[in-house]
This record gives sequence, structure tokens and C-alpha cells, in this order.
Amino acid sequence: MVRSLFFILLLLYGVSAQKSQQKWLTLSGDAPLVIARGGYSGLFPESSQFAYQFAISTSLSNVVLFCDLQLTKDGAGICRTNLKLDNSTNIALIYPKGEKKYAVNGELVSGWFSIDYTAEQLFTNVSLIQNVFSRPSLFDDTLPMSMVEDVTGLRPPRFWLNVQYDMFFKQHDLDVEAFVLDASRRMSIHYISSPEISFLKGLNGKLTKDKTKLIFRFLDVDAFEPSTKKKYSDILKDLSSIKSFASGILIPKNYVWPIGVDRYLQSHTTIVTDAQKVGLEVYASGFANDIPGSYNYSYDPTTEYLQFIDNSHFSVDGVLTDFPSTASEAIACLANNKNNTLPTKGRPLIITHNGASGVFPGCTDLAYQQAIDDGADIIDCSVQMTKDGVAFCLDSADLIGDTTAVATFMTRSASISEIQKDKGIFSFDLTWSEIQSLKPELASPGAEAGILRNPASKNQGKFMTLADFLNFAKDKAVPGILINIQNAAYLASKKGLGIINAVTSALSKAGYEKETTQQVLIQSDDSSVLLAFKQFTNYKRVLLVPEIISNIPKPTVKEIKEFADAVTLPRASIVSYSGSFVSGFTDVVSNMHAANISVYVSTLRNEYISIAFDFFSDPMVEICTYAMGIGIDGIVVEFPRTASTYLRSPCFNPSDNVAYSILPAEPGSLLSLAPPEVLPPTEPPAPSLTIADVEDPPLPPVINPTTPPVASPTNTLSGQPSNNSINLVLCLALVGLSFMSLSYH
Repeated sequence: MVRSLFFILLLLYGVSAQKSQQKWLTLSGDAPLVIARGGYSGLFPESSQFAYQFAISTSLSNVVLFCDLQLTKDGAGICRTNLKLDNSTNIALIYPKGEKKYAVNGELVSGWFSIDYTAEQLFTNVSLIQNVFSRPSLFDDTLPMSMVEDVTGLRPPRFWLNVQYDMFFKQHDLDVEAFVLDASRRMSIHYISSPEISFLKGLNGKLTKDKTKLIFRFLDVDAFEPSTKKKYSDILKDLSSIKSFASGILIPKNYVWPIGVDRYLQSHTTIVTDAQKVGLEVYASGFANDIPGSYNYSYDPTTEYLQFIDNSHFSVDGVLTDFPSTASEAIACLANNKNNTLPTKGRPLIITHNGASGVFPGCTDLAYQQAIDDGADIIDCSVQMTKDGVAFCLDSADLIGDTTAVATFMTRSASISEIQKDKGIFSFDLTWSEIQSLKPELASPGAEAGILRNPASKNQGKFMTLADFLNFAKDKAVPGILINIQNAAYLASKKGLGIINAVTSALSKAGYEKETTQQVLIQSDDSSVLLAFKQFTNYKRVLLVPEIISNIPKPTVKEIKEFADAVTLPRASIVSYSGSFVSGFTDVVSNMHAANISVYVSTLRNEYISIAFDFFSDPMVEICTYAMGIGIDGIVVEFPRTASTYLRSPCFNPSDNVAYSILPAEPGSLLSLAPPEVLPPTEPPAPSLTIADVEDPPLPPVINPTTPPVASPTNTLSGQPSNNSINLVLCLALVGLSFMSLSYH
């Protein structure tokens, strides 16, 4: 049953392809190859049948399946990356007494090894597990090991056999060379690689060059090549000697683009051009969407691929990756695409969340400029108020998360239950000059997992007043702005600050009341705030619904229609999740569209920890799902460059002549592959959005902050007067009686 479901899944994810006509800077001039390490090992257990089949289905038509060869006790070939089988299988549970210790390239290694078991023992009794903890474990213990014949039996477009430990197997009387030569007569092997020079030289003249290419694999620069005892860094200095026994080299990606200890890119080396000059193809390894690389990539894995294949200096001839679909989209959809313009129609709006807040501190001049440079349609300002009445842009009234206020103003912290549960340092308790003395702080939502954003720019940029923001947007001719208004009732009734008047006045002074070319979106979670802008017919009003919901009934939709033209919803109100998997789509978007209400989704981030497994740790697949699978009207993002890169690519609304298509995720498709007993527990449905949830009381008047407010009734809900009011009435009654008594005398 599981296998039949998998084949249905392959049909859902199937892609079409044709040969690219683009001229590349590769040695051959053809597009770089996508080499799938162990198949789609970023999702399924490495080198499993599912992983290999999924790689074929979701990648370019000439994808190369990569198998790390190991030999069993009886000389059969299996595909496993690490000599220690206990790293990626359940063998330690099946054979608890099977741990051995062997010398591997001069070092003692303990574990369970293939040389101690027959092929039947491994294939029949041992199952695969995911060996990268950030990847799904849902398919653990359900899939057997793959023999080399199993992989070639899938008839892959190309097949790559990597021999990592020839000398180790030879020490245990297992002949890898004999296995490879026999296999090459029975199946198509297009590439054979090894980090051992003696093994590759031993194959010279024994294979047909036109059929099989030999590739020398480099390990870490300080590691020693086993047969020559030379460091790989020394071998690298004599590329012409490699050409005498190999057609190409497979190198770690940092050989090409070194990354410093600060995790920023250094200048590229000349290894690619040097190797290609002597006729060697260059393949780069180590690509994975869920292994953070340089901060320069902003957690967009396609940006890293483009760094290797789409620059004016060189292109590697192929990439070895755990996520072959992402490599495919980089090659077929995004490379040589920098000059494409965003389509004006038929796509969702790119709306920023505090500007390009994934790159620079949110709501700063740098974040807004970066957002415009990266192709945002709408830049946003969440308006906050200072103690002296200055409106400025910041994500929250609490300064703790986005500024350095803790170091200076912790004594001003307060608990305000109307705004948030935790104590905070609030903007309305500080003057504008005091806030200007602070530095902005780049927020990293994944900080607890060690995933930081652009530390070099952690405190860069300047805060912007609302007036400055509006003038900036005018000067830059950005297509539109979104003004988010928070805490209006509290500011008016408790602080004497009229945020509505501050916003309307600033918009008027900047000329937006009569604006016809730039869109103006007014957003709030308070319906009374949106009603206050009803008179401004050229402004689009957006209801922010921060709570997760599962449905919006028709009466609620009708009520929303009275004061809003659009809604902004969290992702989980549009896509249902089961654990970290997509289980379905809600009807919220279709219900709102039926009432002609636009829907924006918030907030999309690039970090893989925020992306469901169904999106392959690829932010572009998530964007594609909302844009093409759901038909969303706008995406609220912190990395607008990722969104604009996808939306201007030929893979958005692809035609018949594109080489590859990025497809939306199919909800529930991955969950359907797992046995029912290992599925995540069913989560209770989120509540529906009711009329009471969207109806807010009228905004209170703005108090005069210089005079103490009149005491309010102690029980306004019951409508009963307070004790002070009763005492006042009694006093007046007694005075009246006294006058009446005097008049009778």
C-alpha cells in the first residue's frame, strides 16, 4: 500500500524538462548537472528506494543518482554513505552484539560495518533511519537498504558510483575493483569517483571512457590521500597530474567559495577556472537546504547554488546535493535571470514585514532600502508613539526586542496587560530623543536554535519617523505602503496620544490623500480603527487577524466586509499542519475571495526551521504553494528578495517550453507514505472566527494628558454607578431638601 501511494506521489510531483539552450561557463558549455546524494536524502533516509525515486521525480530530467558503494561480507554492493552502518540504520538494535573496531585510514573506528554481514542479513533484517536530526524521522524503520542493482534498476538518467574506502575493503579481502568492473558490464555507470588515487589509476584502461568518467574526489585540505600519503591541499597544486587518470574532480564547496570563521563569504578561489583550463570538470559537494552556510545567502538555498553556477567568472559542472529539486530550480528557473522584471498582474503582492528585516534591523532606513532593492511591492510601517507624540516605525510598542533599550532604560519597564503579558519598555514612556539614543537590534527568530541573521548588521540603520517613512516611499516611488496601527484605544484613553490623528495628518502632509499611483494599505486588528479610515476611499483597509483560525463563517465574512477590503492571516490559518507536515488547506481563502476580500499570509521566513517538510526546506516551494496552489493575494515576508526572485522567474506560471517547474506542495501527500502508527497525533481544529472576534468597541476620545482623568465607574459592565456617583447624588438631594425646608420657613 505504501509503495502504491508513493507512485501516486511521484505523479503529483512529476516535472517536465527539455534540454537547455543557455550557454554556460561550464567546461562543456552545457547546464551544470544535479547530482542527488543518496537520492532525495534531505527528506527520506539516504539511499532508500523512496529517496532515489523522489529525486528522479522532482529534479531535472538528466539528474544523476549518487551511490556511496560499500561491500557486504559476501561481496554484494550496497549504497550507504558512512562506513558505520549504525549512523543511518537500526542495525545496533537488530544485532546488539555486532559492534566491532577497525582501522580506517590509520584511525580506529568503532561501530557496525557492512563487511561483517551478508547481503541477505542486511537487506532482510535491517531498516534505514534518518541520520540528520533536523529531517523527518517519519520514514524510519520502514525502508530496506538499496543494493546497487536496485538503484540502476530504476533506470536513472545517469548513475554515479562513489568508492570512498577501497583500501579498507581490500584489507578485508573484498575486491571493489572487481565489483565495479563486473557491474559496469551489467549496468550503466556514468561516473566513478574516489578519494584514493591508486583505485582510479587501477581502473584506467579497463573502462570505456565514452561510457564512464573517472572523478578524483578531494577531501578536507588537511586530510591525507591514503595511497600517496600526501595532503589533498598539496595534490591540488598539480591539477595536470590528475588529468592523467581522471576526467574531473569532486571538491567540497568551500574549495571554491571559502567561508570565514565569521560565516561570511571570502573571495572565490581560482580552482574552477584552473581545473577547467587543463580539461578537468569540476563538481562541488556539500549542498543541503537545512545546513546553514554563509550569512551572505540569507538562508535562501537557491542563492548559494547561484553563487556557484551563475557568476561572471565561472560555473561548476555540477553540484552534489541532498535536495536535488532546489538545485534543479536554481539551474532551470533562476540562473541567467537577473534582468527579468516582475510581472505586473497575476501574482501576489510582496509585502514586507518591517522592511527586509531578515537582512537589517526591522523598520530602519537600511531595511526599507534593501526591501525596495529586492523588489518589494509594499513596504510597511507599524506605527508606534513616543511620550512626546512623535509617530515612528517599529514592530512593537515594546522596545526590548528591536532595540538596545534594555541596557539603558530597564528602570522604565512596566507591566501593561492591555498590550502584552510580559513586562516591557514601551515607546510611549520615552521621548523621541531618548529613542534616538538607542540602536536598532536585528531580531533572529531562530536564535534559540543557533540560527542567527546577518550579525555584521545587528545594530545598523536608523529609526524612521512616520513622516520620514512616507517621504522616503514617495521619493523611491515604491508601488505601495502599508501602515499598521496598534493599541489605538490604549494610547488614547491612557496616554493621551491620538495615533489615528497622527497617521491621517502624516498621510495628508505627504500627499497620500490624493495619491493615485501608490497603493496605501491601512492595517489594524481593531475594526474601529479601520472604520475611522472609511472616509478615505483611496486607502485599502486590512484587518489583521493574528489568532490561528480554521474557518470564517459567512456571517463573519459579511461583518468584515463592512469595514475591511482585505485580511492578513497567519500561515496556520490557511495551511493545516500535523507536526511539521502539511495536512491540508483550509477554506478560509476561498470563503474570503467569494466575498471579494483579498487575503494576505504572514509571515514567511527563509530559515528552514520555519518551513514544513512538504516544502523541502525551500522557501520558494512555500511561496509557490501560497501563490499557485492556494491563490493568495499577498505574501508578507522578511526576505523580499527570495519572493521577487521566484515571481520573476519562468517557473512562476510556467509555459510548455520551460525546462523545469516548481510545483505547489500537495497537502497530506508525505503523511500518506508513513505507517499510521507513526503519524503525529491529530491536532484539534482551531476555532472559527466569530462576529464577536472582529467587533470592537468604539475608540475612546483622546484624554488630555496634563489633567487627571475623571474616575470611571467601577463596574461599567453592569451599568451600575460607582460609590462616588451615589455619594454625589445623595449630597445634591440633601442640598435640595435643605432649600425646600428654608422656603417653608
